[in-house]
Amino acid sequence: MKLLKVIQGQHPCLSFEVFPPKTSAAFDSVQAATEAIARLNPSYMSVTYGAGGGTSDYTVRIASDLQNRFGVTPLAHLSCVSSSKVQVMQQLESLRSQGIENVLALRGDLPAGMKADDLEYHYAYELIEQIRAFGGFCIGGACYPESHPESETCVKDVEYLKRKVDSGCEFLTTQMFFDNNILYNFMYRIREAGIFVPVVAGIMPVTNPKQIRRICQISGTALPQRFRRIVDRYGDKPDAMKQAGIAYATEQIIDLYANGINAVHVYSMNKPDVAEKIQENLRSILM
Repeated sequence: MKLLKVIQGQHPCLSFEVFPPKTSAAFDSVQAATEAIARLNPSYMSVTYGAGGGTSDYTVRIASDLQNRFGVTPLAHLSCVSSSKVQVMQQLESLRSQGIENVLALRGDLPAGMKADDLEYHYAYELIEQIRAFGGFCIGGACYPESHPESETCVKDVEYLKRKVDSGCEFLTTQMFFDNNILYNFMYRIREAGIFVPVVAGIMPVTNPKQIRRICQISGTALPQRFRRIVDRYGDKPDAMKQAGIAYATEQIIDLYANGINAVHVYSMNKPDVAEKIQENLRSILM
């Protein structure tokens, strides 16, 4: 099923992300976590991608299992910066052969040691154009409510985003954020710029304070004072931090739904218990 039908449906949309293992030895545990989340029957599930091989070898396999074994619509990530156009074409052929219809097109991070002159892709819109020409996929892209860390200004960031959409991107999924007002302001700015595709809000339940600090440093995501107080108070108490992190994420999601953001994607970090608790907290709202 093409994801636009899911995202634009009348009912609130709740989806989860999973990421493949880095090694074959870890595949069984990742598969078990993926199956446990799939049994929750989310609106869809995204499967991340390791550029240049590695975890990318598992992306198609996991996405296919989600669709064919569990009846859950998959969204396969595909990044391009460290891949060749031949590798990307091979991945698209593999996805098509498994009947997968949805791709999240990403530039990805430049691996250490690679130079820009060595790349066949420099921007996500180049990948989006290739997927569009290939045909048959519903194409998603990433967006940054607080602007991409490499963008010169917020205005430039929106200009680059508009180019993605003009190249064939049909919906956008946001980087995580912890203050909903940041998203609401972002939505106003992109609509003013003529970007009208659906936007899926990306939410991360924080259960590991050390991990979130590192992610925020890389992505430029801001931590509101209210959230900082939660981390300071419960960060050294794993069970309490998990409960507080799930509660904070749940509150964010409820507010998003109430303000017309109908689709939420949870970065659940392969943790079925976190995904299950959030879904349980929203059960009546999702009906």
